[in-house]
Amino acid sequence: MKKFLFNFIFPYLLYTLILVWCWTIRESRKNPEAEDYVRNLSGGYILTLWHGRIFYLFYYLRRRPDFHLLISPSLDGDLLAQLARLMGYSVIRGSTFKKAVPSARSLIKVLRSGENIIIIADGSRGPCKEAQSGSIQIAGITDSPLIPMSYGAINKIKLNTWDRFVLPLPFTHCKINFGKCITVSHHPDSNLVLKKQAELTVALNHLTEESE
Repeated sequence: MKKFLFNFIFPYLLYTLILVWCWTIRESRKNPEAEDYVRNLSGGYILTLWHGRIFYLFYYLRRRPDFHLLISPSLDGDLLAQLARLMGYSVIRGSTFKKAVPSARSLIKVLRSGENIIIIADGSRGPCKEAQSGSIQIAGITDSPLIPMSYGAINKIKLNTWDRFVLPLPFTHCKINFGKCITVSHHPDSNLVLKKQAELTVALNHLTEESE
């Protein structure tokens, strides 16, 4: 019964709730030139954001089957995967912790086919607002540009979770912010990965601060 609810009832309820909730929100673009550049890119690229800034960007980027999301194969992941498909994304089931190598291979295959992936920069466990190495390494393997993005909301709730999850209130104003591409040389060594992690961390925090 629980599996039936997670697979066939809750996703449609959440989908409807998110659409109605976000429909009330006014949006603007902080840096339209950077966003237009990204939308006109050919070939595969990696969009990345903080875990705490998922909510409105999940809605904003909807109806893009060329965007692939990595979602864990857990029961909660079943719910999220169905919701992501309803929102118009493509889904890859896998984990960055268990069986990480097959998941990374799937993401690499998507990028090499000319489509795009979305990676949470601080992962599913944190630390909060500290970029992990996964997106950097995949960018280096595939020679794909890494593009940071964030958003801010005037009226919002910050949940007391590890990621300080931001929930914009209905009828507020959200400002979308895309940053400049971060390039990673082919098969970077450990020192360069650390340097690019720091660069991505600074870029995402700057975009977030600009949007608030």
